[in-house]
Amino acid sequence: MKTLLVVYEQDFIPDTLMVDYSSFRKREASRAILLDKDQRFHLLNVSKHSYHKLPGGGIDDGEDIFEALERELMEEVGCRAEIISEIGTIIEFRNYEKLKQTSYCYLAKQTGEQEKPALEEGELNEGMFGIKANSIDDAIAILSNDKPDNLEGLFIQKRDLAFLKAAKMVN
Repeated sequence: MKTLLVVYEQDFIPDTLMVDYSSFRKREASRAILLDKDQRFHLLNVSKHSYHKLPGGGIDDGEDIFEALERELMEEVGCRAEIISEIGTIIEFRNYEKLKQTSYCYLAKQTGEQEKPALEEGELNEGMFGIKANSIDDAIAILSNDKPDNLEGLFIQKRDLAFLKAAKMVN
């Protein structure tokens, strides 16, 4: 899968010192630009920190990318999905967490009915809830207008905007 972007803490805090990333904990994640049956785009609003994100999350031990994506979509959106195409990979170096995160993103279409999401306690504490954007341009506008109040939100905004813009080029 093609790497679309590498994001560093220096992208947000320019005077941050460069560090040795070789000791960073590695995390892989699977994400989706997910269309519903009416061609609307699923997003998650993280209301406590004033940003939106794409559904998806970490790949657990013993899971592959696709199993993780299926689990995450059921947890965060409440639906299954069929993958339409690959979008790309984004790598994030988060100094504050000593984390190198690699996210794999796919364009996917919801299959079956949407059920109630099963958000985790931490997600609920962040005020996370689902919304739908009417078009990819609307999804891009929503994320572009966000004002994240924390560094994690800034990383997520930059990452997910890049995924959405790449998906727009594919369609």
